[in-house]
Amino acid sequence: MESYDVIIIGAGAAGLMCAIEAGKRGRSVLVIERAEKIGKKILISGGGRCNFTNLHISRKNFLSENEHFAKSALARYSQNDFIVLVEKHNIPYHEKTLGQLFCDSSSREIVMMLAIECANAGVEIKVNCSVKNISKDEKFILATNAGDFECISLVIASGGLSIPKIGATDFGYTVAKQFGIAIIPPHPALVPLLWNEKDRKQYGELSGISIPVKVSCGKTSFKENLLFTHKGLSGPAILQISSYWRERESISIDLLPSLDLGKIFEKHRIEKIELKTLLAKYLPKHFVEKWCEVNAPSKPMNQLSDKMLRKISELIHAWKNIPAGTEGFGKAEVTAGGIDTNELSSKTMEAKKIPGLYFIGEVVDVTGWLGGYNFQWAWSSGWAAGQVC
Repeated sequence: MESYDVIIIGAGAAGLMCAIEAGKRGRSVLVIERAEKIGKKILISGGGRCNFTNLHISRKNFLSENEHFAKSALARYSQNDFIVLVEKHNIPYHEKTLGQLFCDSSSREIVMMLAIECANAGVEIKVNCSVKNISKDEKFILATNAGDFECISLVIASGGLSIPKIGATDFGYTVAKQFGIAIIPPHPALVPLLWNEKDRKQYGELSGISIPVKVSCGKTSFKENLLFTHKGLSGPAILQISSYWRERESISIDLLPSLDLGKIFEKHRIEKIELKTLLAKYLPKHFVEKWCEVNAPSKPMNQLSDKMLRKISELIHAWKNIPAGTEGFGKAEVTAGGIDTNELSSKTMEAKKIPGLYFIGEVVDVTGWLGGYNFQWAWSSGWAAGQVC
């Protein structure tokens, strides 16, 4: 049986970062990856350019049953620390909207950077290696298709359920259950929302239209683009709010968040201009035609009552929609829920009940906003575990 100080299951962002840090401390480290190559989710992220972090990171950008849990790791290994690593490897990058940082060229550069750092730290990586069983006596013993291994510290960095086509499984949750560690029920996050049957019939033909909006669910709002699809609603604003939306809840969409439609109506109140012609100055024409057909048959402005104009303004600024559901883990960028943070040390990611067992990255109940936040959680949580495992 081969013996290591640390075995990390999962060669994604969190697992590789943890391996680098543990290796730097002189620990013997093995990373086990069931896929044929490392960093598969990194490679497809950001349209192949990897939105590797965000300039504006705070705990407020993360969802968790314990809203304070992520604070320690994020403070101790920040976005600025990861940027230093990227610059050390001379990887050119740029900022897009809202502080999002992307590689200029390819996400492969981030994977290569992590592979080089692992090699420099003496980390061993085994791909095409599946864990069949885990047991614990004095050490953790792993039975795999590549033989048996033992370790003092075992780190679970196996990710969540999102994007099963690249190999996502419930492995991490299965390990947690084996060791009696509580789980917050996982659900898709950063995921498109589906039309209910009525809205699908009315708005399904708007597929491809994009509008800058403000979308709200409860007390949470995001001001970004919305994209109509055949199945429902997508785009950054919808992906963001989907992490907060729950079944049977409504979302409210302000279609003109930067304008006061009431004042625009007042200005054109006595004119003969058609309602849809006026609205088409501010919104896509095809959308306006369909929206008026469903909600407010178009007439010349001077033929619409003040009451009707107030109603139209309210509908445009707070268009209510009750989604039928989400497009599920197959289209979700990340998984919300996961290992209950009350079971872990926020400083080290170690399980309080099981010394030597760690959970990091997406498998933990910490979910970031769209825009590089989830990668930063992976870097930060992996770094934190790597200091002690």
